[in-house]
Amino acid sequence: MAPTLIPDEPRFTTSSEEFVWTRLRDALRPEDTLIANHRLTDAAKDYEADLVVVMPGAGVVVVEVKGAGIGCRDGRWFMEREGRRETVDPVAQARDARYAIRDYVESDRRWADSSRGRVRFAHTVVTPFLTLGDDFDLPDCPRWMVHGREDMPTLATRLADVPLRFETNRLAPSLDDCQLIVEILTGRGVDAAPTVEDEADERHARADRLTQEQALILDVTRLLRRIEVRGGAGSGKTVLALTQAKQLSRGQGGRAPERVALLCYSIGLASYFRREVAGWPRKHRPAFVGTFEGLANLWGIASGSRDEPDFWEHELPRIMADRAAELPPGQRFDSFVVDEAQDFAESWWRPLVSALKDEQEGGLFLYSDENQRIFQRFGRPPVPLVPLVLDHNLRNTRQIAEVFRPLAPLRMRLEGGNGPDVVFVPAAPDDADNVADDKVEALLDEGWAPGHVALLTTGRRHPEQRSRQEMDGQDGYWESFWDDDLVFYGHVLGFKGLERRAVVLCVNEDGTRERFRERMYVGLSRATDRLIVVGDPTAIARAGDEVLRGMAGADRRNFHAHPRPVPRGV
Repeated sequence: MAPTLIPDEPRFTTSSEEFVWTRLRDALRPEDTLIANHRLTDAAKDYEADLVVVMPGAGVVVVEVKGAGIGCRDGRWFMEREGRRETVDPVAQARDARYAIRDYVESDRRWADSSRGRVRFAHTVVTPFLTLGDDFDLPDCPRWMVHGREDMPTLATRLADVPLRFETNRLAPSLDDCQLIVEILTGRGVDAAPTVEDEADERHARADRLTQEQALILDVTRLLRRIEVRGGAGSGKTVLALTQAKQLSRGQGGRAPERVALLCYSIGLASYFRREVAGWPRKHRPAFVGTFEGLANLWGIASGSRDEPDFWEHELPRIMADRAAELPPGQRFDSFVVDEAQDFAESWWRPLVSALKDEQEGGLFLYSDENQRIFQRFGRPPVPLVPLVLDHNLRNTRQIAEVFRPLAPLRMRLEGGNGPDVVFVPAAPDDADNVADDKVEALLDEGWAPGHVALLTTGRRHPEQRSRQEMDGQDGYWESFWDDDLVFYGHVLGFKGLERRAVVLCVNEDGTRERFRERMYVGLSRATDRLIVVGDPTAIARAGDEVLRGMAGADRRNFHAHPRPVPRGV
């Protein structure tokens, strides 16, 4: 049996190296290992060992091979090539590589953790076509450390003898020692397998770059004080709103820093805003970050019951408008930046305008998507706004964006890159929760981190969501959104403006409730990279037959039970 060869069929730059390798291949023991062309790099330099021979019971020998043209005169090695002579030092080359290889092995965690002692490493020089003679001897290379033409028949035996000749307290390596040394030198056991999230990381880096490039729109419009930025899901509105609030707060284009309020409707999005802003320099942070309700609380107005729509639509805005009119100058704002502005009732805008330092020229910067208006609430600020349109989808893969594009407010260019197909899994509304749970497990099995996975429902809340809200309260529940070890369970109504890499959208309703089309639009667009939709195809078709056409696994024969909804205003 031949020794272990690494690689099995190496490529050599010189015939002398191949000659020596062949001699050793045919003469070494089965338990030995012969490594060719071994390269190693440390902080000092790059090393290359022509051959490394690992021999249980003897040691590790680093071999430097020098072919025709090598010579030694007056104790100095030289190489003649094409009539030119140049100084070389094969002994130093072999010695440097030996110590580099030894240090590399002994510094490896696997060697240290094994509590193994130090074993024998040696270096040697082979000159297969140079006759040396018995009296050849150098201070740094005695005869037994160099092997010439006459030594080739017994080369394997001579190499095994080299490490044993050194007077040292190091032991000859055992078979187990040698197996671990080979594993360390060849990188075996060191894996870097690709994961499902690698491509997602790359897409997100690209999306972040494109979103920052899109922020140039703020420079172009810096002289405008009243604008509404409209864009579909994935167009980067939320990032742009954050950037706008930061630029206004720190001052830009020669303008003085402003007192800014960054507002939104949902608790979840406000939680995201606060986390992002907390990482900014203090001078760049808005004076207030939170919900419309949170602004009322800041002004000393208590929240009402969730079951009192009249309080939220009429009484609270009236109280806030009265309080805003009484605010001293130091508590007023230069500008309001409002994300998901389509969720604000008409009555909510009067308190904001009244809280501006300058009601005529104060800043109002709105970011909206009319097709994500999933509450029965309609209204606009009582002031003229300059509309700006974002028509690029940057955050979702093309496959996901194609599925919800029929529901978007405008035709969008898809710039999010390619990803997995959107998968449809049929399930009756009553069974959808359980089927969706299975699909969450499937995503985890694929390799998605729990903190990158969300299960979102369109109908009733998932039992896990209800449990977390009852146990931890709303603030604690939304804090779990940032836990890397937890899958997030939520409802599309509370997830607007947020995203996860992988989402299971659980359509646990029959699609007959009002604003189902808008809820589907929000739900389908929350995943950036991987989307699984669970639900009844008849129900989903109520959002539009075309929604299902881009989903893998959908039976397209039955997608025409319901006419395509007529757009509002037609």
